[in-house]
Amino acid sequence: MSERPREPDRGARRSPRPASGQGRTADRGRTADRSRAAKPRRVPGPGRSAPAAASRGARPPAARRGGGARPPRGGAARLRLVNPRPRLRLVAVGLTLVMLVFTVRLLQVQAVDASAYADKAAVNRYITVPLAAERGTITARDGSALASTVDAHDITADPYLFSPEQTKIDDAPERAAELLAPLLDKKPAELAGKLSRKGTRYVLLARQQTPQTWRKIKKLKARLADEAAAAPEGGKPDLLAGIYQEKHAKRVYPNKELAATVLGFVNSAGKGGAGLEAKLNGTLAGEDGKVTYAQSGGRQVPTAGVREQAAEPGSDVELTLDRDIQWSAQQAISDQVAASHADSGYVVVQDTRTGQLLAMASAPGFDPNDIRGAKVDSFGSPAVQDAYEPGSTSKVMSMAAVLEEGKATPRTAVTVPNRLKRADRSFADDIDHPTWHLTLNGVLAKSSNIGTILATEQLGSTQQQANKVLHRYLRKFGIGRPTGLGFPGETDGLLAPPGKWSASQQYTIPFGQGLSLNAVQAASIYSTIANGGERIAPTLVRGTTGPDGRFRPSDAPDKRRVVSEETARTLARMLESVVSDMEGTGTTAKIPGYRVAGKTGTANRVDPETGRYHGYTSSFAGFAPADKPRITVYCAVQNPKKGSYFGSDVCGPVYKKVMKFSLKTLQIPPTGAKPAKLPVLAGKSRDD
Repeated sequence: MSERPREPDRGARRSPRPASGQGRTADRGRTADRSRAAKPRRVPGPGRSAPAAASRGARPPAARRGGGARPPRGGAARLRLVNPRPRLRLVAVGLTLVMLVFTVRLLQVQAVDASAYADKAAVNRYITVPLAAERGTITARDGSALASTVDAHDITADPYLFSPEQTKIDDAPERAAELLAPLLDKKPAELAGKLSRKGTRYVLLARQQTPQTWRKIKKLKARLADEAAAAPEGGKPDLLAGIYQEKHAKRVYPNKELAATVLGFVNSAGKGGAGLEAKLNGTLAGEDGKVTYAQSGGRQVPTAGVREQAAEPGSDVELTLDRDIQWSAQQAISDQVAASHADSGYVVVQDTRTGQLLAMASAPGFDPNDIRGAKVDSFGSPAVQDAYEPGSTSKVMSMAAVLEEGKATPRTAVTVPNRLKRADRSFADDIDHPTWHLTLNGVLAKSSNIGTILATEQLGSTQQQANKVLHRYLRKFGIGRPTGLGFPGETDGLLAPPGKWSASQQYTIPFGQGLSLNAVQAASIYSTIANGGERIAPTLVRGTTGPDGRFRPSDAPDKRRVVSEETARTLARMLESVVSDMEGTGTTAKIPGYRVAGKTGTANRVDPETGRYHGYTSSFAGFAPADKPRITVYCAVQNPKKGSYFGSDVCGPVYKKVMKFSLKTLQIPPTGAKPAKLPVLAGKSRDD
């Protein structure tokens, strides 16, 4: 502790008084200097800090030196540096953790989730579109095309490219739809709905457009793309950038209505909608392929890889139909349906030796090139889909059973009264007549219902036994069975078991009422007789030609013996009497120079809407030449309302026209043999 300074003498001369605090400070400084000179200076020890010294009365150097910053003489206290290693370790750990996080994320992106991210990228970059297979051609037996394909374009779109995030506008689908609607003949709302679809990169806007239509769209796309490129960025979007085209073959029917009910049509989805197009769709359609390519801005990137699975074209199908005979049959039945103001009609032409169908015509028809303008009920195949009661044309089966069972011969006498009481009613023929004395041949020639009932009653000792025998023959001829064509919607016809025949059916079924069949079944009955009693299942397809160019014939049709050859020859001579004898009902079907066998039919018709008898079914069936059969022709007209409704008047002329044309087309000459002469009236002898 320093000594207190002495007080100066009063008499001493005083120096001028310094400014406030300055003198005192100088005095204190001199006093301190004397004190330090008297006592040795203390240096703080290692554990004593500057604040501790200050607390003991020492003043800081700044106070002693008037604010100077120089440390006290003798050296300042030593400073101890902090160890940096803990901080470096902390920083290293932090950097290691950050790098570890980046490394783990990098491994996740590039290794674990690489495929997922690649798929997400591909969604925006790659687009997959189908490659439609070329549909096979359907040809007639001579190779002429009945259904073929031409170049067309399916107009497609990528809805993702019409989204707001891609176009930068909210109404891109609506604006694009307004541009496309007039070109595609579609409603704008329909197109806008497809362009706005979520969750897909592919929609079909219009199918099978002409090349001219695609050229118009392509030209519009180019103009809009140029305008978008010239405008400031985002100023004018390319509204049609997401519109594409796919080459897709269009189904064309060069002969329009010809064989339309046989061929059917192809629907908007590219699949067979009716007829053979539906039945043989798997054969004709082939296998579709697909192509995946990179796109940018709605355009394919040419340098990017393209993955393509090629489409496999369908097979060509060759039918048994003869185009010229089909045309003749269709023309004849169409004219007759129109002249008779009838509901419908069918003509079937069959090769008796092979069972092949040469024509299967129906009226009214439709144009498969424009199904929108056709009536829905005309899309089917009436010749195999319509079931109706045949009437007298089915009497030939009753006569076949009687002859085959040996119960009568063509010359057996049959007395035919004006009325025949059976069960709960009286049966009559189509005209009133006195008692007829006919032969069995005459019963068929004059188409007597009563005579047929009397003949078939001889098939059994009781009516129940006779019914069973007749039922067996009807089934053998194909009634109540599939035709073998396997056509969509085909009917087997209706034939109840004999135990369920009503009291009237057991007498009406022998002359063609109470059972039903279709036109192809009816034609097959006569072809069976013409073929010597052996039934050959009708066929419509000769074979197919695959993509490899090889022709594969169809399987051989089923065959079965129905009646003996002798019975078939006898029936052919009896059917010839129907046409050639003046007592017969089929004289309108005579063809000069040819021996013709045939049978008329006039049946009460069941109205499909009411289920009751209303109107008539007129029919005619037969084959030629009668002594060496080659062609069977069957005609039926439903509900003729103008003129006669008898089968001889309505269908006889159709039969004659189609048969005459078919014989000429196939170059089948007359046999030159004299016609058979079997007696019609009992008691009158004729030369065989």
